[in-house]
Amino acid sequence: MTITTKILIAMCIGLILGSLLNAFASKIDFVQTYLVNGLFHVVGKMFINALKMLVVPLVTFSLICGVNGIGDVGMLGRVGLKAFLFYMLTTAMAISLALVVAILVGPGKNDSTPILETGGFSAKQAPPLTDVIINIVPSNPVQAFANGDMLQIIFFVILFAIAMLMAGEAGKNLALGAEKMNEVMMKVVTLVMDFAPIGVFCLMAKTFSEQGIGLIMPMIGYFSVVVGCLLIHAFGTLNLLLTSMTRLNPFTFMRKMRPAQIFAFSTASSNATIPVTLQAVEKRMGVHNSIASFTIPFGATINMDGTAIMQGVATVFIANVYGIDLGLSQYLTIIGMSVLASIGTAGVPGVGLIMLAMVFNQVGLPVEGIGLILGVDRLLDMVRTAVNVTGDATVTCIVAHGEDEIDREIFNDPEAGVITEVALPHRG
Repeated sequence: MTITTKILIAMCIGLILGSLLNAFASKIDFVQTYLVNGLFHVVGKMFINALKMLVVPLVTFSLICGVNGIGDVGMLGRVGLKAFLFYMLTTAMAISLALVVAILVGPGKNDSTPILETGGFSAKQAPPLTDVIINIVPSNPVQAFANGDMLQIIFFVILFAIAMLMAGEAGKNLALGAEKMNEVMMKVVTLVMDFAPIGVFCLMAKTFSEQGIGLIMPMIGYFSVVVGCLLIHAFGTLNLLLTSMTRLNPFTFMRKMRPAQIFAFSTASSNATIPVTLQAVEKRMGVHNSIASFTIPFGATINMDGTAIMQGVATVFIANVYGIDLGLSQYLTIIGMSVLASIGTAGVPGVGLIMLAMVFNQVGLPVEGIGLILGVDRLLDMVRTAVNVTGDATVTCIVAHGEDEIDREIFNDPEAGVITEVALPHRG
């Protein structure tokens, strides 16, 4: 049994158990204290911390290997520009799709949608775009590494790797060491993934024991439209883009992306999923490390396809609930704002709500309306993170194809890079 199958089974069991606990044991103190907020919380949090623990060293060594593998600063700039433009394109396509579907379906138009007490919701202000651009350059690289600021880490490591290329023999020796460290880090990834079924089970059980399926019912229209758009974008738009640009088999791509999608769904964090996404695109799909090591961390930071879909549907939903008519110019504003905000709020905690508040202010919708959708946002966050990592991998394959850095034999081999059990060293 592959690790993916085990994780899927663990996820389903966790979802069922969590929903049952929410329905029948939400008032039992022992269950809530020792099981939900005890065992599930501790093991789930430890698993997420273990994934986050891998991100910075893996991205660092992988990116050093990638830049040295390219060996050409001009090509590095070309890869970066291509990746950036494709990420912006997929975000624009995602928000456009969400607006079209939401306008056609019209969630929130019926009178049964409750206007809840929002409790005076107020969103944090997004940093100005100028500050975001300035902060790409770290004033203290050690602090950037400690805080996990991906854009700053990417900038510093690329600069360091270019200096290694220019340093001659000393740089080559250092690059050799980085390659060995990268191999070791990939083994650490497989070790952590061996414990993934337990971690995923605890995360799912805790989420659904707190949220419960019943929470979706009053918001079923909004929830269904967002999930529908996310699925159309992941299985339709992104696959069409992949097929038209690369001629790769979309079914093979989606099958090989399944582990990363499951991790993204259970953790609701693109950054925490970076090690698994890298493993999927490099080992399973045959994308060269020189491309994947740059585009995957970059995409995890600025690619906001899932978030863009959520805010497109949410904008139409809130406008319908409050009886506010939006015109064509406002819809075009929403598309433009979403694309710009995906850059301007990169790496900021609570990025989805910040982006949504920016859009609401721009088109004249009440920001406190965000309080309506907060209840189901945690569940939707899980789905949209899975869509985000699918977008990261799609763009990575497209860029790799354009640079002739994808091995089609590995991509077409169904067994390539499959993780089953981690073989631990035998003693005695």
